[in-house]
Amino acid sequence: MNRRKFLGSLGVAVPAVALYHYLDLKPEPTLSYISNPKLAYDRIPSGWKGTPLRSDGTFQNLFHPFEASLTEVLKWKLKGNPQAEEKKKDNRRLEVQKIDQFKPNGNDQIIWLGHASYLIHIGGVTLLTDPVWLENWILKRYSDLPIDPETLEGIDYILISHDHRDHCDEATLKLLGKTLPQAQILTGLKMSDLLQPWMPKNKIQEAGWFQSYDLKESLRITFVPSRHWSRRGLLDTNQRLWGGYYIESGEKSLYFMSDSGYGPHFQMIGDTLGAPDYAMMGVGAFKPEWFMHPVHTSPMDAVKAFQEMRGKNFIPMHFGTFDLSDELLLEPLDWLTENQDAVGGNLIYPVLGKNLI
Repeated sequence: MNRRKFLGSLGVAVPAVALYHYLDLKPEPTLSYISNPKLAYDRIPSGWKGTPLRSDGTFQNLFHPFEASLTEVLKWKLKGNPQAEEKKKDNRRLEVQKIDQFKPNGNDQIIWLGHASYLIHIGGVTLLTDPVWLENWILKRYSDLPIDPETLEGIDYILISHDHRDHCDEATLKLLGKTLPQAQILTGLKMSDLLQPWMPKNKIQEAGWFQSYDLKESLRITFVPSRHWSRRGLLDTNQRLWGGYYIESGEKSLYFMSDSGYGPHFQMIGDTLGAPDYAMMGVGAFKPEWFMHPVHTSPMDAVKAFQEMRGKNFIPMHFGTFDLSDELLLEPLDWLTENQDAVGGNLIYPVLGKNLI
């Protein structure tokens, strides 16, 4: 059932004829490079050409192109989880602090709402990342949502990193489209066709990697590469761009990883945009590592990536809310707390609903 939930969350109807996992390929020689001509580049890596697009019109990672492999999916499904019995007995859950009403009062805040969803107030601007709050047939929450979604107001931007269902939930976005029609959507290239019907009143900006969105405020938000993929159904693999966000105000810089496997892009982001003051790093859905490493970082790889970015404060995410893989829900946090010296910066203990700054 856990594997069913995971595959379903990636946009797959299970069981299905084509279940996909992605493995490394040699780079395709016929690549083109695209961007949004309406958006600017502020800082780019040396030799940057744009976001790579394959000759079939699908997007490609910078360093680790992927190939679909049903064999690898079936190998994972049939092999069994060595921690299955341990997971059945495990009842530990994330700590939650309830929020009656969000009132920033001018203070910068990073509030974890579960999985990859954050409520962020920085430089006088309020953001939401990857809001997935309403249960469906694929995703069951194992941590309480610390705030009533219908009480949220004053949200300026909603950041949607990619189209997978544990980051981009139709029901949640339809709700926010009704309650927050003034909020702008900041996302990747070719995401509008998916999102606009759910949120018809919300303005959408699409960016390529390393492009900065057109914002009225002094805040700068840049869409940055990740090692991942995209799909909602069976026929739209990698047709929409995926990525993370680098957020800068006059005083602070934040990095939101979203979903990513480990790769050289982490150091590229740090070298290009600077060392982030706060880095929200994915650490869960990493087992079995032979299967998950192209798309998710383990706690160990997340720490390595954080060090390569020269990050200052490490905020773990992408664990404890949805059961998507073989490890225990809080296993990533256990490793981090037991190996704090390895982090190379300040490990911020994650509590849902608490300001982590």
